[in-house]
Amino acid sequence: MQTQPGRVPLERTPEEQAEEDAFLALYGAWAPLEPQAFAREMRGFDRPWWVVGGWAIEAATGYRRQHEDTDVSILACDVPAFVEFMKDRWHVWNNVGGVLHPLGGRWATVDEPGSQLWLRANATSPWVVDIPLTPDDHGKWANKLLPEHVDEVENVTWIAGDGIRYLLPEIVLAYKARLRRRKDDADFEAVLPLLSGRRRTWIRDVLRSTLPDHHWLTRLE
Repeated sequence: MQTQPGRVPLERTPEEQAEEDAFLALYGAWAPLEPQAFAREMRGFDRPWWVVGGWAIEAATGYRRQHEDTDVSILACDVPAFVEFMKDRWHVWNNVGGVLHPLGGRWATVDEPGSQLWLRANATSPWVVDIPLTPDDHGKWANKLLPEHVDEVENVTWIAGDGIRYLLPEIVLAYKARLRRRKDDADFEAVLPLLSGRRRTWIRDVLRSTLPDHHWLTRLE
């Protein structure tokens, strides 16, 4: 990962660093497009898309740390439209549990709505964006962790001053919590002052039901 001036460096345990090194050795290099650059690539795409992960935390809080990737999401039902939109510019690959295959032609869409898409220009180029797909319920956003949590995309996202749509930070944290990484603790502390009322209650109840031993619960009580 390149140094990003003016940002808090990422903290990784030796185990996390070893896992990252092994990942890059197996799948190849990454040169992520920042959200603004990816937004330019998405001009004219008429389906909803939004930024998730660390960049969504930064947009909500202003906490500037280093980012090793850029995570964006679309609804699984919109994959064929996305592949067609990116045709002749980017190769779209489907990552299902670490198994990759290109989309378009033989594989027109995905079989697993909770899988990921990766983009790159060609076989010798680095990957530029990771798209963890969001399952949909008749075109509505559906929570991967809580199948009963179904809503309109507009109700679980917000549009920042840069014109880009981002996932609500408490929902980002709910996804991050299960990974229990050092960098996510810093993201949690950045978001915590924003959480009051129903938003704080929501993330607390999600953790109680899905990860009752999570250390963030102490800070949320």
